[in-house]
Amino acid sequence: MNPMLEYIDEELLRLDSLGLLRNLKTIHGPQGPKAVVNGREALIMCSNDYLGLAGHPLVKEAAIEAVQKWGAGAGASRLVSGTMEPHVMLEERIKSFKRADAALLFNSGYNANLGVISALLDRSSEVFSDKLNHASIVDACVLSRAKVRRYPSRDVNVLERLLKASQAKKKLVVTDSVFSMDGTIAPLRDITGLLDRYGAMLLVDDAHATGVLGPGGRGSLEHFNISHPAVITMGTLGKALGSFGAFITGSSALIDLMVSKARPFIYTTALPPSVCGAAIKAFDIVENEPGLRQRLWENTARLKEGLSRLGLDILGSETPIVPIKVGTAKKAVDISDRLLENGVFIQAIRPPTVPEGTSRLRMTLSASHTAEDIDSALSALREALDG
Repeated sequence: MNPMLEYIDEELLRLDSLGLLRNLKTIHGPQGPKAVVNGREALIMCSNDYLGLAGHPLVKEAAIEAVQKWGAGAGASRLVSGTMEPHVMLEERIKSFKRADAALLFNSGYNANLGVISALLDRSSEVFSDKLNHASIVDACVLSRAKVRRYPSRDVNVLERLLKASQAKKKLVVTDSVFSMDGTIAPLRDITGLLDRYGAMLLVDDAHATGVLGPGGRGSLEHFNISHPAVITMGTLGKALGSFGAFITGSSALIDLMVSKARPFIYTTALPPSVCGAAIKAFDIVENEPGLRQRLWENTARLKEGLSRLGLDILGSETPIVPIKVGTAKKAVDISDRLLENGVFIQAIRPPTVPEGTSRLRMTLSASHTAEDIDSALSALREALDG
């Protein structure tokens, strides 16, 4: 037998035996608080659609209008067939919303992190990365060929020691603002305070903060009231904004450099007009309907109070991402399966996404959930944990 084919079969068996084999569950109908999952009606408690905009009628209408006006696709990379009007309009909208000098679209948060980190760094650089950063940052740091220094999550003292010891000419600190598997928030004000002292830049992954944190939903910099020329933010359009794609914000010079050096931007067909149209409308809704964000946080408080009554450890979550640590991968999968049988869809999060022995159920809230939805989820969770 071909050894590569043999490897595939053996690896699938190995993953299955460890409870690490991933399976795709089919959702019938649009994303929302409820859907049919694998043929069974279920309450969705694991989506990043924090404000319920993925199925918002105005967002859908904007996407349809964009298709009618500009067509279905962008044709090629923007450096090949030109930037389309909806790309310019969306970048202007992002600049306005984020109160940034400049913005650049990418096709995903993964691509954006990969593009920025690999464009800024080289073998002579050092990158300082929080240990709980998203996989896209981990991969980007490796691909940049810079020397990677990982520090314990949110430990600014260790970060400062590493920066102080560094002799590298180019230093980049990278952190999630909201850690996607723990729901905790990075101490960005303290981290930003190190930048001028040690000649470093900071890249903040605001994927789970855009639309969620800050009085206006503008993300972590608004939440901490931070403004610094050496801070770059990456945000996504596929979570609270309900659509797809990502962006970075920073100085005009930074964006000019990314256009010439960020390989995921240069070598990828641009976002389709429908996605741009949907995202522009979503930013309008985030800005003009603060009640959505208020409902999201009320729902978050209700869920956390219920989990506290059940005596469950939510790992210090400070956001609508609420993890429940259960231990082994197999146990997490078993509980997740029992929850789905009882009409609640909560994914089991397992290694390598989280460290060995810390597999968890990752619950996420949406403004579209009702109080009854949350109470139903708590009831189902109690039964599933009891086995």
